Amino acid sequence: MSGVSKACCSIPPIVSKDYRAKGEYKTINGLKTYVTGPENASKAILVIYDIFGFFDQTIQGADILATANEQKYRVFMPDFFEGQPADITWFPPQTEEHKQKLGNFFQTKAAPPSTISKIPGVVSEANKFAQNGSFESWSILGYCWGGKITALVSGKDNQIFKAAVQCHPAMLAPDDAKSVAIPMAVLASKDENPQDVQDFGSNLKVANYVETFSTQIHGWMAARSNLEDAEVRKEYERGYKTALEFLHKHA
Repeated sequence: MSGVSKACCSIPPIVSKDYRAKGEYKTINGLKTYVTGPENASKAILVIYDIFGFFDQTIQGADILATANEQKYRVFMPDFFEGQPADITWFPPQTEEHKQKLGNFFQTKAAPPSTISKIPGVVSEANKFAQNGSFESWSILGYCWGGKITALVSGKDNQIFKAAVQCHPAMLAPDDAKSVAIPMAVLASKDENPQDVQDFGSNLKVANYVETFSTQIHGWMAARSNLEDAEVRKEYERGYKTALEFLHKHA
């Protein structure tokens, strides 16, 4: 995929602080879920947040995904951590206590199998929000930890998703790419291991787009983005444009 088409996206002005959500919270398959986008949208995106849960910058991202493209989407972001996300002050870990809390969080709340097992039920119930009783297609987009979930559910057993995007993925494992069976974009930050990013891209056997946003930190499209910084704001917007262009083409 070369470049990003100028026609693809009309991203609303990025709000630097005190963002006001455009969507609303609904209970879907027992989980509080942020739902945004036009009710008549024919396609849907499941967004897997990062370990910090519902954050203004992540909510704003979901709103951008819903309405910035000529193809509108209904976007669903479930609270897989059920009100108990990681504390953003733990990352990056400054103390032994932070390390322990993060490690414990990843082993319990963020263990991928418990999240992955909930996804079919969420999608099945979310389809009831479609005007025709089911969306034409589903894509998945995950940030950081959500990127790992995205990689794992995009394999040969996937019967749900048509395209996938990982944003500053955590735990990026090149071997995961060998199983990916749907078009995938990987938008990496300067903090991911460059060799892992390169190898992951090389191992993808499907249509793909891999780019490293070399000025940006892990988390720049989600909870850790400082949108008051002009460079971050620009690359946050460009990240969403790139994701939407990919989804527009493949979903």
